[in-house]
Amino acid sequence: MLALGSNYQADKYLPLARQRLAALGEVRLSTAFQNPDFTATLEQPKPDYTNQCVHLALTTPVSLQQLQQTFRALEGDCNRCRQTEPNQVRQVTMDIDILMIKLANIENSLSKKSTSKLMPNWIVMANRYPFKAHEEAGVRELAASIN
Repeated sequence: MLALGSNYQADKYLPLARQRLAALGEVRLSTAFQNPDFTATLEQPKPDYTNQCVHLALTTPVSLQQLQQTFRALEGDCNRCRQTEPNQVRQVTMDIDILMIKLANIENSLSKKSTSKLMPNWIVMANRYPFKAHEEAGVRELAASIN
């Protein structure tokens, strides 16, 4: 389960990312949401993000590290530039985050604490939890279509 986000030319880069993800396996999409940047302030306004959750069922199993490398390369293919200045307003063409994963052999790999209540047998990525409101909504929407 992935979270896609873009605050710069989302109408160009979200379809490109979806197309590239579809080459990796079966893709299901949640509704796309437009959200304010959570780090924006009155002194430093920032562009809104378009966010969407994606359920990606890989055609070929890969390691988590390989998957992360693939997503980082895809972000680069979308002209993603990493922040270089501390107070720079970032134009994020594409951000791909892994929210949850389902292992090929999950029974022997998990403790019950690390699984999602919403989607049993899925591991929630600790650095992404608790989910933001749009991520929670997207995961719920996709869970209804795959469970």
